[in-house]
Amino acid sequence: MRIGVIGTGVAGSLLTELLAAAPGIIVEAFDHRDPGAAAGTGLNLGPNAMRALRLHLPARHAAIRAASLPWRRWTVDLADGTRLLDIDLLDVAEEAGVRIAWAELYRLLRAPIADRTRQDLELVALEEDAMARLVPVLRDPTGGLLRPTGFDLLVAGDGRYSALRRLSVGPPIPTQHGLAMSRLLVPDAADCPFDDYGQWFNGNARMLGYRLPQGAAYITGALLLPDVDSEIPDHFRSPDYQRAVLLPRDRPACPAVAWMVGQMTAQASRQHWARLQSAPMLRSAAGGRVLFLGDAAQAMVPTLGQGATQAIEDGVLAGLILGRGGSVVEVAAARDRRVAFVRDFSLAASDTMFPPCDPIAGTRAKAGPDFLAKLRRTYTDIYDRLG
Repeated sequence: MRIGVIGTGVAGSLLTELLAAAPGIIVEAFDHRDPGAAAGTGLNLGPNAMRALRLHLPARHAAIRAASLPWRRWTVDLADGTRLLDIDLLDVAEEAGVRIAWAELYRLLRAPIADRTRQDLELVALEEDAMARLVPVLRDPTGGLLRPTGFDLLVAGDGRYSALRRLSVGPPIPTQHGLAMSRLLVPDAADCPFDDYGQWFNGNARMLGYRLPQGAAYITGALLLPDVDSEIPDHFRSPDYQRAVLLPRDRPACPAVAWMVGQMTAQASRQHWARLQSAPMLRSAAGGRVLFLGDAAQAMVPTLGQGATQAIEDGVLAGLILGRGGSVVEVAAARDRRVAFVRDFSLAASDTMFPPCDPIAGTRAKAGPDFLAKLRRTYTDIYDRLG
């Protein structure tokens, strides 16, 4: 069986590594990105991602652990420092998650498949050969077109804006959730007054931050848009507006919030902005000849840190199933209900960022048995046996 992987993101890289060792499978990966370019800012991977790697790709688990910081606690405070929630992840999971830079994660995932990846190739069309196999049409940096031998299965590992999904079924129509999200990587955070994963509320406006390896820190802000479908207004990017929304008016900000707002306003031009959105879930197309994984299949809100985490589960489980001769239908059976639960739970856990939800009462409710049971299910209930 010939399998082509379009995009060596999180899921695509792991799938390719697993299939490279599978008998009877020829796998090739194609990527549009420069392999030496830095990517993104920072991210946290949930305990469930690390469990999937520990069980099925222990070398990758060890490499990521060695290059990251542990994600052990989840705390939520008000902007003045009043503590609302403190969860020890080891109370709801088998192991801690991790905090890592995107560029480092990509480096670790792509290194084992370097000899099977063809870089700087952009997917621009799909064709069929005489055996009804799909042929990706790929454009190189000079504008030349490459048509590899046909593939029995093409896998989309090319992210939220997947070219393979667009070409095979059309682009997904995203659901907007009415929040503007800012992201900032602070490379030199020696004076950062916090460490592990924390959130801070000023009304429904929320900040999130944590330290990363090599002395960096990652900061995000979530600001309510005028309405659900609004574009991000220009004034959201102004330091004065961010200070007005994120800092408490009637009391001093705690050191963590003061530091984050100081960094965001001093480096406003370096902030990355996007709207909070999700996309309809889709697992396959073209009569089972196309498989979607990770954000290409199920772009979700990042509230519980499950976007890249679910991509890891996707890549590992799809690799195991396809590697033993299983089908796209089996991948869907193993993943779709699990992903739907995590997507729904992640969106429900975002309630405290939206009026009329009271962020104090809403956050404290997350210490209750119902939320913790769902969190435990999220962090432990991966599909780890193959029948």
